[in-house]
Amino acid sequence: MNRLEHLLFILSEECSEVAQRASKAARFSMDEVQPGQDLTNEERIFEEMNDVLAIYEMIVTERQGKCGLSRTKIEAKKQKVERFLNYSNKACGTLNDPIIYPIDNS
Repeated sequence: MNRLEHLLFILSEECSEVAQRASKAARFSMDEVQPGQDLTNEERIFEEMNDVLAIYEMIVTERQGKCGLSRTKIEAKKQKVERFLNYSNKACGTLNDPIIYPIDNS
């Protein structure tokens, strides 16, 4: 296994930890503090996200900047998520707290 492969395994593990913590927050709330822990689920999600970003930066460095974050793609993804949240609320009625944000189509 080379360094990049090792980093990719770590990235996968860190993403799984974010997913697990997000599931806990959805089930028990963002403000819940798990027994034996000092931090809320929200704080733990953001700690895990920092770990993901650290490994991501290491991979970008390893690949000599051949990839990277794109503000345009990030904003497009946010608009797509908002569009599907709106659909979920309006067409499916599945949101309990339907806060609808405008979709910027500019």
